[in-house]
Amino acid sequence: MPEEPKKKKGCLGCSIPMLIGLTVVFLALLIVSFAAGSLGQSLFSGVELPDWLSLPEPHPELPAEVVFHIFGFPITNSVIAAWVTIMFLVVFSYAVTRRMKLIPGRLQAAFEFLLGWLYNLCTSVAGEENGRKFFPIVTTMFLFVGFNAWLGLLPGFGSITVHTIEGEVHLLRPANTDINMPLALALVSFVFVEFTGIRRLGAGYLKKFINVKEFKSGLSQVFRGNMKSGFLGLFTGGINIFTGLLEGFTEFIRIVSLTFRLFGNMTAGEILLLVVAFLIPWLFSVPFYGLELLIGYIQALIFAGLTLIFVTLAVIPHEEGAH
Repeated sequence: MPEEPKKKKGCLGCSIPMLIGLTVVFLALLIVSFAAGSLGQSLFSGVELPDWLSLPEPHPELPAEVVFHIFGFPITNSVIAAWVTIMFLVVFSYAVTRRMKLIPGRLQAAFEFLLGWLYNLCTSVAGEENGRKFFPIVTTMFLFVGFNAWLGLLPGFGSITVHTIEGEVHLLRPANTDINMPLALALVSFVFVEFTGIRRLGAGYLKKFINVKEFKSGLSQVFRGNMKSGFLGLFTGGINIFTGLLEGFTEFIRIVSLTFRLFGNMTAGEILLLVVAFLIPWLFSVPFYGLELLIGYIQALIFAGLTLIFVTLAVIPHEEGAH
């Protein structure tokens, strides 16, 4: 009988010499990345490394930097980053949908899975009819917020600089870290919710903000001489009026909460990456980039999900919601 070929010893399909070589390279990168960072430089002050290995001290800035003007309107680096996200989504959607197949490829299957998951989320929260109508806006918010965060992790964001009249500025900045972008998204969410509620329920939608029926009834009872029931109606009506004002105030508070939730988490993540890359660059920063990918997904889901919940509550009649 022919002898069976000897199996090569190794790990994970790699030969022992290759595995040793990869381990040596990995350890060398770890040592160099630690030595190139601020933490390593403070411990090994006598070790001098080339300038291209060292990273500049981070200077996070909250205001977005103006890159150029169009008809007198300032265009900031965060606006340019938002344009990059829009162009990416348009090109990506076109590339996926221009040759649709009955048996999808990997890219088409992944895209269909994402859209199907978002569609099921909308219908499970708002019902089949409403979910189908809310799906386009909710999905657009999810994709825009998510890809703003994910594309902001690519090389070039925060590293490419251009010279302008105002000096040297960064060309690209993650759009979610400029408070104006989360505020604009929050305003879009607010207008979408209020417009949908008024369009669906008409004047009945305003009853949860302006409810003077009980107060007018109590006032009428007082003029008729029914003091007990009249004052009780005035008291109940006063509570209803106060509750309506509180409800209206809550609607506007949503703008603030949506804005600062997204802005705060994205800005904190950017500062965390800058600090980690400065202290211990390269390999030690990789886990934090993975964390930011997860945070970007969570923030997109929260923003789109809260908008979906708010608009679902808006189309429920006030009397039905009270029960």
